[in-house]
Amino acid sequence: MQLKVSELAKRAGVSADTVRFYTRQGLLSPQRDDHNGYQLYNREDLQRLQFAKKARQLGFTVKEITSILEQSEHHHSPCPMVRDLFESKLQEVEEQIAELQTLRMHMKEAMSVWNTMPDGTPDGHTICQLIEHWEDDRDVQ
Repeated sequence: MQLKVSELAKRAGVSADTVRFYTRQGLLSPQRDDHNGYQLYNREDLQRLQFAKKARQLGFTVKEITSILEQSEHHHSPCPMVRDLFESKLQEVEEQIAELQTLRMHMKEAMSVWNTMPDGTPDGHTICQLIEHWEDDRDVQ
């Protein structure tokens, strides 16, 4: 099986730009057609591309995907590494969700207060009284 970029992209359900990106990153190893210079991909490239697509949907980076594929190519199970990476990623997502829920709560509180305040005109000492008069104990950088 020899597939051109667009054919591989269609079979994998990704864009041709995605195929080119993964090729530049070294995840795919096409052969050059000596007659026309096209890059031709094989069944292994399709399998790797489909794997990369699923891994990206789960939050893995291209670098992590490369490491997973390398483990597999050396006949070592990448599953323990995948579990460890994924557990760490899940913890990060949980922390981000908690931060966003806190931000949402503060935004709702601010809107509730701001809806009762009149619009202010900058007077050289203030920029926007809504923000400047907001009292919050969070230390945001």
